[in-house]
Amino acid sequence: MDIEDLVGERLMIGLTGPALGDADIRLFRDTRATGLILYRRNFSSPAQLLDVLTRLESALGRRLLVATDHEGGRIVMLGQGVTIFPDNLAVGTAGEETFAFKQGLFEARELRRLGIDLNLGPCLDVLTERYSPNIGIRSYGKDPALVARYGVARIAGMAKGGVSACPKHFPGKGHSPLDAHLRLPTIDSDWDEMHRVHLVPFFAAIAAGVECVMTSHPVYPKLDPSRVPATFSRLIVEDYLRGEVGFRGVIVSDDLEMGAVSEACPIDEAAVRAAEAGHDLLLVCHTETAQRAAAAALVDAYRSDRLPRHALELSAARVRALRERRTARAEGGPPAAERDGAPLAMAIATRAVTEVTRGRADFARALNGRVCVVFPRFSELAARITIEPEMCDETGWVRGAFAKAGVAAEPTVVGIEPTSGEIEEAAARAATAEATVLFLYDAHLYASNRALLDAVQKSAGRLAVVLMRDPYDGALLGPGAVALTPLLCRRAGVQR
Repeated sequence: MDIEDLVGERLMIGLTGPALGDADIRLFRDTRATGLILYRRNFSSPAQLLDVLTRLESALGRRLLVATDHEGGRIVMLGQGVTIFPDNLAVGTAGEETFAFKQGLFEARELRRLGIDLNLGPCLDVLTERYSPNIGIRSYGKDPALVARYGVARIAGMAKGGVSACPKHFPGKGHSPLDAHLRLPTIDSDWDEMHRVHLVPFFAAIAAGVECVMTSHPVYPKLDPSRVPATFSRLIVEDYLRGEVGFRGVIVSDDLEMGAVSEACPIDEAAVRAAEAGHDLLLVCHTETAQRAAAAALVDAYRSDRLPRHALELSAARVRALRERRTARAEGGPPAAERDGAPLAMAIATRAVTEVTRGRADFARALNGRVCVVFPRFSELAARITIEPEMCDETGWVRGAFAKAGVAAEPTVVGIEPTSGEIEEAAARAATAEATVLFLYDAHLYASNRALLDAVQKSAGRLAVVLMRDPYDGALLGPGAVALTPLLCRRAGVQR
């Protein structure tokens, strides 16, 4: 193979939309990229997706390695033909390791029917008392042993179902102070803490034979004194993960177009430095300009001997072996959710519900009267993340959900970041209701949601608060409120 082909074997890139155009085919031909990562923007239906994959591979005359982020919960890219399982924190809280295995098995069968080879998950980051934006409910919990057991169980289920897993984010960023999508975080943990807490699940996954591991972008100055992001750290990637730990599978970079990386250097240099650190598969997920620049920079680095050809050949061989593990693009029949997927998702969600505070004893009886339900306008997010169609009709969904429990709810829908007018209206309606239920969305992150909570708490006679997404809002509650956290941000058990 020439250098261009070897470099292409190590690139995973994305498409701009759901339709396949001549420019997309040229991009894959020119970069010779072997990997395709799918996002929500690429999916409109199972038939459309399979048509795109078939036509792209036919035009290229070669098989691609097709991946997606299918963590469950809030990280779901393919909105039909799959079961939408709860977030990992709900799975870990539900307390049944078999649930994680069955989830992995069911989702792998569903993904293979959609033509997916590689699932970029699960998230094996361990939570701590320090708040971690963008991890939270993506983690199985704070206990490293629990995260290891549930992560390995899910990986085993995926393997049995025919999909390769890629746990993330090595060496662990469940305590990252910043979201690496936006900024470059620094994590001050030393090797002792990392071995005691954050590396435990990755060691377990590697010992169980996982085929891939994804690294993370933060700077770990006590692990690598050079203070480079872990993505560029040969000490962390090649010397430690490949050398000391002895991992022989595919080492995958996180997306090199993230803000944490662009803050450190341009994309062309980032690709070279990530390869130099020891990554096999490099993700450049979003823009053609960045994808072409990364490919060109890598070719130049190997031609000029800045990077050694021998390492290039070894990395390309590892990725090629992963890609050739499957021959059929899709298998298992037409795309469809597993029959037992929805009952499993509902079982997980039901067992995960956690009472944060008990509140007033007469709240349940007050549900016989006038009930005000304040609910976020999730349809605002539908352009950015997968939101179930049922949840986009917020008023209808709230009425239907409460009706199943015999409660006649009066919905008040507010923005994901509510306006002052919406806050005033919600508080006024809460003041005249016998009971108020507030579905709270990240008041610890959004000042407007903190203002909503404060206003409703002040005006409501009897209040229940459902802590959506991360459960950290519990610290903001005043006395007297019933508080529950489902540890998920999905309608449980839905199948599409």
